[in-house]
Amino acid sequence: MGIAETIALTLGVGWASGLNLYATVFMLGLLQTTGAAALPPDLAICAEPWVMGAAGLMYCVEFFADKVPGVDTAWDVVHTFVRIPAGAVLAAGASMELGAGAQLAAALVGGTLAAGTHVTKAGSRALINVSPEPVSNWSASVAEDVAVFGGLWAALAYPWLFVALLVLFGIGAAWLLPRVWRGLQRIFARLRGAPDQGRAPAAPEPALSPQGPGASARAPDGS
Repeated sequence: MGIAETIALTLGVGWASGLNLYATVFMLGLLQTTGAAALPPDLAICAEPWVMGAAGLMYCVEFFADKVPGVDTAWDVVHTFVRIPAGAVLAAGASMELGAGAQLAAALVGGTLAAGTHVTKAGSRALINVSPEPVSNWSASVAEDVAVFGGLWAALAYPWLFVALLVLFGIGAAWLLPRVWRGLQRIFARLRGAPDQGRAPAAPEPALSPQGPGASARAPDGS
């Protein structure tokens, strides 16, 4: 595996793990098993039947859990503690041929990428769940799965194209995350019954005169 493929694969497994870890592991095993790619030894273990079987089973569970509003958010919360460290481990395994120092650097980058994609996915899906219709939820889930399979294939077949697309993804995520955060704040504010931070407070009503609403106003000269 050349240096370009190694770099792209290192970035790719970290990025893809944040979207769908089980699809990532299964796709790596599939690429190795079919001979479409020769993975580094630390990642070739993904082609073991038990590993592919477990990853495939968990992918099927996530496939359905990820398409039920509310359940997908709970699934994402739990997998905060799974996807990020797994992304770091997979990235380190992808760069093993570059030495121990490169593996440590790859683990840091891979974990960061996994965290970024995971937060982007979880936050955007929480906002999508506010919509009562299920189409957007299913569409987002299928698009994420397609991105994982297609992205890992592109990382090995067209490494520099994948790196360029990953840069564009990073720019898009940096633009999207602040808006997702503000949207979640508005949702939490409504759940607490607090006024929306984006709205100006209502003007207070004018106080009534002590003389009563039917009393006539006195003239300025006292007459």
